Amino acid sequence: MASKATLLKEEGNRYFQKGIFSDAEDLYTKAIQKDPSNPKLFTNRAMTRIKLQSWEACIDDCIKSIELEPGNMKGYYYLAQAQLALRHPNEALTSALTAYDECLKTNSPSTRNVSSLVLQAKKEKWEAKERERIRRRSELLRELEDGLGKVAEYELNMLRSRIENGDVGESEGAEERQEIESSSRQKREELQNVFAISDPENMQKRVVPDYMIDNISFAIMHDPVTTKNGQSYDKSTMLEHLRRSETDPLTREPLRIQDLRPNLALKQACEEFLENNGWAVDW
Repeated sequence: MASKATLLKEEGNRYFQKGIFSDAEDLYTKAIQKDPSNPKLFTNRAMTRIKLQSWEACIDDCIKSIELEPGNMKGYYYLAQAQLALRHPNEALTSALTAYDECLKTNSPSTRNVSSLVLQAKKEKWEAKERERIRRRSELLRELEDGLGKVAEYELNMLRSRIENGDVGESEGAEERQEIESSSRQKREELQNVFAISDPENMQKRVVPDYMIDNISFAIMHDPVTTKNGQSYDKSTMLEHLRRSETDPLTREPLRIQDLRPNLALKQACEEFLENNGWAVDW
């Protein structure tokens, strides 16, 4: 049975590479029916369901793949993507951090992509907290944002019906979905900007610059050092990383503690930012 499952998986891979995701999903499903104990088949189907934006089904596949293989990095990686798409940044951050830990254990070439996903999840978690903080300051803003959300939800439901009825194809539907979500997001940002202008002290969105964030701990750096390739990290997290593996976190080239150089300009910038933005310690 396993050999038949392999053939079905390989055929599914070919359809996936061609961008025919529905057929790829069907083939992966048939492969799973032949070999339901293979975690890689579930991650393959999860990857396809990300392309189809079938988020709940993707999460089911990821959870099953993790049950079959607890250290399944791809399972956690795809799970985090689906959770982010469903606007569950807290859960997505936990999943992405687990994927990142698995990358470090195996010295995976996917570390950079997973690191970016962790940072995205952390940003979205922070932004969700910021939106709620700002919404609590204004009942009017809260009502207007809720209204925009209902409009977007209605438009997405109408689009789903058109896709199910065959009036819109998969790729066209995916593009239209992105346009609806992007338009709704832009309108919310414009609305928040208007309120921020009216009350800048309390309504302004608080943001931490990307260059101050350590790509290992995903926290603001306190004592930044630079590697041979010019990337900066907090010294404490780099020392911990090098105790586990004497390699560059991104390039995987050999790296020793002696190769690290203090980044004094960045250290001063981080110190000044924290001094003027006390809230940032909770980022």
